[in-house]
Amino acid sequence: MHEPTVAVIGAGIMGSAIATRLLACGLAVTVFDLDAGKVAALVEKGARAARSSEAATMGNRFILLSLNHADIVRAVVFGTDGVVGAATPDRLLIDMSSIDPAETTRMAAELRTRTGMGWVDAPLSGGVPGALSGHLTVMAGGSETDFERAREVLRHLADNCTLMGENGAGQTTKLINQLFCAVLFETLAEAVKLAEAGGVDPHRLPAALAGGRADSAILQEFMGKFARRDFTPTGRIDNMLKDLEALAAFASRLDKPLSLTAAVLALHRHLVASGLGPRDSAEMMRPLDGTLA
Repeated sequence: MHEPTVAVIGAGIMGSAIATRLLACGLAVTVFDLDAGKVAALVEKGARAARSSEAATMGNRFILLSLNHADIVRAVVFGTDGVVGAATPDRLLIDMSSIDPAETTRMAAELRTRTGMGWVDAPLSGGVPGALSGHLTVMAGGSETDFERAREVLRHLADNCTLMGENGAGQTTKLINQLFCAVLFETLAEAVKLAEAGGVDPHRLPAALAGGRADSAILQEFMGKFARRDFTPTGRIDNMLKDLEALAAFASRLDKPLSLTAAVLALHRHLVASGLGPRDSAEMMRPLDGTLA
């Protein structure tokens, strides 16, 4: 069976990792991004550059998006030189961005009505390491038919890929995922400070708590990073804030108050206002350390 041809639109941190993984798996990958330098880096790895989203869509069966906001997704899909210009029923859009569920539902319906092209929202969890190793978790929304088609690409990126419902359901699930992540990141930061103050080496906590009820992938992966004050970028604070703002708006529409989320949202707003938006989530240690300017 021939591997599918894929266009990756958006070559940021995650988009670049996704494209790199697909290239390593032997897929033919076309890339488009407004940042020519990011595209050039992927071309060196074997990707083909496209001059626009429409050009990237031509000749590829799967159009994979990795973008920051719903407004950007809409512009890429429906704007000038957008995906819609080359959309056909035999092509499939896979949106791995994390954006508003309601807007996803609207855009998917619009694309299908105008062109017959399907849409699968497929936000991810696992970050750059998960993308590069093919061990992402993907929560998807769309028809069963489109989801099965999307598996041709997603199987190279994720070992846990679940269809949660129709379009928008994947994005709703991602918001819930972000609720867990944001609250647990702050819990880690507080646990590190408490351990240090109490004379316990926080680096030993992951092994000590492994298998117990407090264990989690976040504890195992990030406790040491937070304890070392390792601010190497793995996930931006402003991206988490974007997701938390979307989560708060979603909960408000459903009239479901989320008190813990509200507190962590306020912290992320403070961090971004302090200039730490582009920095790593481990920078959440700074307010507790008293090093936040």
